[in-house]
Amino acid sequence: MQEISVQLTKHPKQKPTDESKLGFGTIFSDHMFVMNYDEGEGWHNPRIVPYGNFEISPAAMCLHYGQSVFEGMKAYRAVDGRILLFRPDKNMARLNSSCERLCIPLIDEKFVEQAIEKLVLIDKDWVPHADGTSLYLRPFIIGVDPHIGVHPAKHLILFVLCSPSGAYYPEGLNPVKIYVETNYVRAVRGGMGFAKTAGNYAASLKAQDEAEKQDYTQVLWLDGVERKYIEEVGTMNVFFVIGDEVVTPSLQGSILPGITRMSALELLRSWGMKVTERRLTIQELADASKQGRLKEAFGTGTAAVISPIGHLKWGDDIMVINNGQIGPISQRLYDTLTGIQWGKIKDTFGWTVEVK
Repeated sequence: MQEISVQLTKHPKQKPTDESKLGFGTIFSDHMFVMNYDEGEGWHNPRIVPYGNFEISPAAMCLHYGQSVFEGMKAYRAVDGRILLFRPDKNMARLNSSCERLCIPLIDEKFVEQAIEKLVLIDKDWVPHADGTSLYLRPFIIGVDPHIGVHPAKHLILFVLCSPSGAYYPEGLNPVKIYVETNYVRAVRGGMGFAKTAGNYAASLKAQDEAEKQDYTQVLWLDGVERKYIEEVGTMNVFFVIGDEVVTPSLQGSILPGITRMSALELLRSWGMKVTERRLTIQELADASKQGRLKEAFGTGTAAVISPIGHLKWGDDIMVINNGQIGPISQRLYDTLTGIQWGKIKDTFGWTVEVK
């Protein structure tokens, strides 16, 4: 296994003094992990260096053709002072799945996971202490060949950034308002919807802008072919409690296989609840709402963990869910997941990894 070189900063940054005002993704720690790929040499030169700008050619292929992938994960400061990662092996596996789709050379998952642990250990003082805060981790890979031509890159860089963060949504755990997009589409089967790649998010910007103009927090995407099957929210997977059944759209290649989604499903099933992964139309959801059978709705994702949905707008149809309040299943999932992540309750699933 390769040796990771370390260059510590000579100019440590001022750490945030008010952790209630961290925001999300705007502050970065002292160091970052970097590793290069060059055809014929493979992934090499792993190093931890001071956080800072880097230089690439204006002809770098990632800037022109979008060959980039990324992950989102967190380090948590447990109540007993330990620093925990949550299912990092799943993030590394998903990163490789995205790499495969984008013709990016696969990483050594265990090595990169260990590199992330080493980076977090070096910047451990950046892991915030306040309840609900964490150190957000952003691994990403970009193709940097200085060439204007459409083909897989032969030279790439992997980075990992650390960002002390608070709640992703300003609403916190209060239910959010979601706008159902019927004009634009995000992904189709056979495309890149299941990968975490920049292009998927660029495709969502127009609809997100429209939602914000109408005072909605996020967009709920429908399928890209028939425009009637629910897929996911812009930054999270989505669940609905219809009667006594918890329903989430099945993974068919156009939906991101969320790690929080996976964990929520495992928890729900361990509690003996009726859980179904299937295709779900927006019409079925609207009918369930009118019939009083739509009990809860919530999103799942690394950034927000659980985000209750209290208000859903589909054309002229406004669905108010659970009187705009968080429901018992959403609350239980949030309490359990965050309890495991922050070490407040016992991790009987073996999901957490201590950084030491």
